[in-house]
Amino acid sequence: MVEMKWIYEWIMIVYGLSLIGYFVDFIQHNRKVNRFAFWLLSIVWILQTSVIVIQLIGQEEFPIRTIQDGLYFYAWILVTFSLIVNRLFKVDFIVFFTNAFGFFMMTLQIFAKAQNDATEQSLRLVSELLVTHITLALVSYGFFTFSCIFSFMYLLQYRLLKEKKWNKRLMRLGDLGQLDNFSYIAAVLGVPLLLIALILGVIWGYTSGEEFYLFDSKTLGSIGMLVIYLVYLFLRVVKDYEGRTMALYNTGAFLFLLVNFFLFGSLSNFHI
Repeated sequence: MVEMKWIYEWIMIVYGLSLIGYFVDFIQHNRKVNRFAFWLLSIVWILQTSVIVIQLIGQEEFPIRTIQDGLYFYAWILVTFSLIVNRLFKVDFIVFFTNAFGFFMMTLQIFAKAQNDATEQSLRLVSELLVTHITLALVSYGFFTFSCIFSFMYLLQYRLLKEKKWNKRLMRLGDLGQLDNFSYIAAVLGVPLLLIALILGVIWGYTSGEEFYLFDSKTLGSIGMLVIYLVYLFLRVVKDYEGRTMALYNTGAFLFLLVNFFLFGSLSNFHI
């Protein structure tokens, strides 16, 4: 049981890193990141296949009789198809969205299995995944904070340049294009982390037996925050908006983040 628990944990860790890599490639079309994400996903497939083989040997039948095993095998199929598509057809956007759904299925399987198997190891796994949810959410907040700081520095330098208040201190703020790009990169890293955190949190809420409301203020606020930053990336990547307009938008998005963290968090029934 202990060995299987560690395999599940490593699957989720590597799968999450792969998902982040595919998201970055989806946004920036970075082939190096794509290759790295592909090899991470290959490791996920090897670990998933190992679990199936171990269960097959131990049970002497194909492990697909329960809903939990079915979800696991479904996630394995999605990973398998994703590897084939990524390697042969190079349709990257399908790979990212398929694996976002596959990660959801994998997480749902682990929580459902732990709920039906109330052993100490299973309950500990649920607790660890909850900690992962909180940690990833806070790390994503960190990236969004850096993104906002870069946007604020951009707006400050933009105003000083427009008013022709050039001095040596202004040079220390950095180049406008550089600040704009750093702000964008930080948001790109923050979005997939927040997405994974929301997936873990929602599934934990429905399967842990604890009090949970999908329409809780903090839950809805977090979903709204994800949508706001997705719109930011859409405007940046698809509409080619940049500069002052995106810096103002990003600053407003961060203000909503603060409202969600402090106000919606205090109004929540179960968030702290």
